[in-house]
Amino acid sequence: CYTKRVIQYFASIAAAGGACKKDSNKGTLEDQIIQANPALEAFGNAKTLRNDNSSRFGKFIRIHFGTSGKLASADIETYLLEKSRVTFQLKAERNYHIFFQILSNAKPELLDMLLITNNPYDYSYISQGEVTVASINDSEELLATDNAFDVLGFTPDEKMGVYKLTGAIMHYGNMKFKQKQREEQAE
Repeated sequence: CYTKRVIQYFASIAAAGGACKKDSNKGTLEDQIIQANPALEAFGNAKTLRNDNSSRFGKFIRIHFGTSGKLASADIETYLLEKSRVTFQLKAERNYHIFFQILSNAKPELLDMLLITNNPYDYSYISQGEVTVASINDSEELLATDNAFDVLGFTPDEKMGVYKLTGAIMHYGNMKFKQKQREEQAE
């Protein structure tokens, strides 16, 4: 929350220094910096015991200004993602928000494309803990995440690739592996 406000402040100060260039396929640099947050939060934030929107990774944001004080570029480094959360959550916690955003049915075409239902209990990786959070509207958050991808310049194919990988993780959690017996093994 504070990160977003600081970035918005710097972006607005820098934008006041001159006209913002907008690429025809994506938002201004200022918009991109601000919209990186919903995308990062979708894939890196989850409900914990103490916080409904807890960041489960670290991020280092570097904002570069030109000599005139105008925003020139930015980069974000992420680190220490809590990878184990993808496959296991405590009862009172929840997996990463993106899974529940997709299941919210705000974009029903995603459910069809990913061959998934909107029932989180159909997917073992995401139903070990809480599946809903009163303070989070997963439908609205999916639309914000999807819009963030557009502002960041993702092509439709790139967006679908991200969603397909996320859906594949849900399917993968339901796979059962069985070791095949060798002929020389006793039964």
